[in-house]
Amino acid sequence: MMTVCGGAWGLQLIAVALLLGVGEAVTSSDPTSWNWRTLYVGEEKPVGDPLDQFGTLKNAKFIRGKHMFKIAGEGANTIFTVNDQGDMFLNLKLDREKKATYHLTAKLVDKQSNVDVDKPSNFSIQVQDINDNAPVFGGPYTGFIQEMSPKGATVTATSNALAVKATDADDTSTVNGLVEYKLLNGTDFFKIDGNGIITTNVANLDRETTSQYQIVVQAKDMPGQAIGFSTTTTVTINVTDINDNLSTFKKTQYIFSVREDMKVESEIGTVEVEDADEEKNKNPKFQIENAVINELLEIKQDKQKNGVFFLKQPLDYETTNRYAFTVFVTEDIVKNSHVNGNNKAEVVIKVTDVDEPPVFTKREYNISVPEEKFPHEFPEPINAKDPDRINRPIRFSIEDISCPVQIDPVSGKLSLKEKLDRELTREHRCQVTAEEDIQGGKKSYVMVNLVVIDINDNAPKLNIEEIYVCESDKRGQVLGTLTATDKDETNGVFTFMLARQSSNFSLLDNKNGTATLTLKEGRFNTEDSGEHLLEIKVTDGKQQSLERLRVLVCQCNSGRTREYCKPHRRQVGVSVHALITILLCIVTILVIVILLVLRQRYRKDTLVTMGKMSGEIHEQLVTYDEEGGGEMDTNGYDVSILTSARHDGSLLPGPGLYAMVKKPQACKGDMAAMIEVKKDEADHDRDGIPYDTLHIYGYEGPGSLAGSLSSLGSSSSGDSLDYDFLNDWGPRFRTLAELYGVDCYPGDCPY
Repeated sequence: MMTVCGGAWGLQLIAVALLLGVGEAVTSSDPTSWNWRTLYVGEEKPVGDPLDQFGTLKNAKFIRGKHMFKIAGEGANTIFTVNDQGDMFLNLKLDREKKATYHLTAKLVDKQSNVDVDKPSNFSIQVQDINDNAPVFGGPYTGFIQEMSPKGATVTATSNALAVKATDADDTSTVNGLVEYKLLNGTDFFKIDGNGIITTNVANLDRETTSQYQIVVQAKDMPGQAIGFSTTTTVTINVTDINDNLSTFKKTQYIFSVREDMKVESEIGTVEVEDADEEKNKNPKFQIENAVINELLEIKQDKQKNGVFFLKQPLDYETTNRYAFTVFVTEDIVKNSHVNGNNKAEVVIKVTDVDEPPVFTKREYNISVPEEKFPHEFPEPINAKDPDRINRPIRFSIEDISCPVQIDPVSGKLSLKEKLDRELTREHRCQVTAEEDIQGGKKSYVMVNLVVIDINDNAPKLNIEEIYVCESDKRGQVLGTLTATDKDETNGVFTFMLARQSSNFSLLDNKNGTATLTLKEGRFNTEDSGEHLLEIKVTDGKQQSLERLRVLVCQCNSGRTREYCKPHRRQVGVSVHALITILLCIVTILVIVILLVLRQRYRKDTLVTMGKMSGEIHEQLVTYDEEGGGEMDTNGYDVSILTSARHDGSLLPGPGLYAMVKKPQACKGDMAAMIEVKKDEADHDRDGIPYDTLHIYGYEGPGSLAGSLSSLGSSSSGDSLDYDFLNDWGPRFRTLAELYGVDCYPGDCPY
């Protein structure tokens, strides 16, 4: 808001005074010719006024009527004009706030020739200021002051002092541009100085009473005078908070109900406090003057600075079902303040009963037992009880069937179900369940860690299976160092010795768990022997084993690096079970062979009897070690019914089934067709010889150097088959040569 003081009459008086004023002379280029006085013109001067002339140019060489004045420069001949006699006139209104000084050049010339009479001279025209502008604030302004600040404390804007500044466009070298400040309200609490700095006028500003002030500041020019312009602005001053109030409880008593099975570190309840200060400045401290409660509960601040109780230990309804105590609240404050409320409150915690599961006496059971010890009962039973007042009986169980431990359901005693072996499993973890002995009773669980203690129950074993000796090795050569391992946890010190003395090698026990194998005599050769087998007895003090060490004979280079070793013969051992199985198989095969022989003899006797009854003549088939219809085909036997065919259950005389055995004659027709007919008859003859006997003649012989002995491959052209080569096979094939060989002429046969 701006208030303008002074009217048109006042402005006119100021303008007249400025126009009549004369300044100091301005130095020209020729001081003897130009006579300068400063020219002034008032701003906002009306044009057309008789007083438009505001100055005169003067030069000593000027001759009226002969010479005349001219001007050039800023505003020349537009804003400012000059007549021949040098009188200056204003043609336009001027505004000093836009331009305060005009720079021009004056000339004196001859009217007729227009030639300069004197050198041109520079001069200036000053625009004189009038109070035509009111002060202007740069607001809005917002300041801060801390409550309870001392008297004279400066109102700040952020971190610096708040400066309420107003500017005036008028000339600051005159009273027109000077500004003074004044508070129009709030003078009881604040004051302002000439620089616009606001300070406190009291020392008891209280944010809780008044948190904000809005004061009006006036800025006026022409100080000390009734006339002039003024303007106002509003400054907002916020009172910032400090911790000058104590926190107090909202209630005098707090009651909380808590289940006894609530977990540790759970939230129980909140005691609310109130504080007139802002939340960021609250800092209440809660205190419980009860050692038992301090062990049971812990109180912390939440985001609203209230007190929250947390459980530190489990609750037990059966032990204590009610807790009552007093909690206090204190606070460190910046300024002294009065307590307006309760700084203590009574807290009551009621514990409610719940049906709880059984509780074990230990969180975990760690039990040790030696391996290979069975049966075994553990001295310490598993104990659990019902924490409720009813105290129900407890039953124990182990649901994991792979657990090697069993538990008595009533007493909780543990015992082994089986023998333990540390080398298989070093530790067993079993979960024991304790359940209330009622329908749907509560359950709880505990882990039993069973550690198997090692005993010396494993014999040591050599770490090496074979070693080598070079052909070039001499007597006393160290062939290697023997070590051993044991599956047991504590190996002890191993000792080594040869089970049987060797004429070539010696073994020295080093008494440190190792042994050295050395050579007694040299001169080994890979061609004579490929390996030597040593039996070494290894013991760990309690258990011993008999180990075999194979010593290879090798050809080595100069660095005793083996290049060639004669492969050793591996012994194939047969176990007792394998021998029994083989014997059973042999007995079974013998029984089957005996049965087949008995059956064959029985059939043979039957055929012979039937052949005699029918009066048939049988031929004896000579054995020639040819495979045929079975194991018995290699023996001579009587072929029954070679020349007969069976019709309606009786044997009829006539051509036999296997006629012309001695030497088949060439015949016309297809031999294969005849074979099929004979085979079909044999298949339907239950008393006849099996077909594999016929198979000898039909399919035997491929791949043999003698070729086929059958006539099936012969052509039906009538040419005789040539079996003369049978005579070259020796006496064993004489009979066969007689059967199939061609007739030899006298003197040509070899026999």
